Amino acid sequence: MEIQTALRQFSNQPLTHQLLVSLLSDYIRPNDKILSLKADGLIEPVKKGLYVTGRSLGTERPENALLANHILGPSYLSMESALAHYGLIPEKVFAVTSITTKASRKFHTSLGLFTYTSLPLPYYAFGLATIALSEDQQAIVATPEKALCDKIATTAGITLRSQSAARDYVFGNLRMEEEDVAKFDLDAISSWLENAPKKESLEMLIKMIEKI
Repeated sequence: MEIQTALRQFSNQPLTHQLLVSLLSDYIRPNDKILSLKADGLIEPVKKGLYVTGRSLGTERPENALLANHILGPSYLSMESALAHYGLIPEKVFAVTSITTKASRKFHTSLGLFTYTSLPLPYYAFGLATIALSEDQQAIVATPEKALCDKIATTAGITLRSQSAARDYVFGNLRMEEEDVAKFDLDAISSWLENAPKKESLEMLIKMIEKI
């Protein structure tokens, strides 16, 4: 199969080095061909060993949420990026924000900034969903409740000591809408509290939402 045709078939997925080598099995030196594909703009590096198809192919490319899952794993999209995905915050998000069990890291790529913030197990594993981004793309994303809890848990200097402080942060700082937050699953959040960072802040968040 011609390599451009093969690349178009996988254009909506992250291209691992292993996948590229398999597509180039007819080449004696596939790594040299990968360098050639990169030089010709047919593939674009995201990080070492991970690529996307080049813009010159004019095909669909992976969504940032899917790329984020692959750049560092295990991880899931959360905080501002997940809240924006659900349409819960009005601001444009300039970094793709994720949670990981590994050390916190940042990846500056040609496709933008991807940030990963560390949170421990078992809290990490709560409130996750597999979201369809398009017909052939899926990503692991925090539920709206988990994305907000993660944002509170990971933001330095944020401690919600009162319902008023919780209101100010959620509706003033994040500019979320009361009608959206009122729909949050408080039983889910409550079930995470035992293992959650900033447990007291999340308890105050629950009390505030109960009063909406």
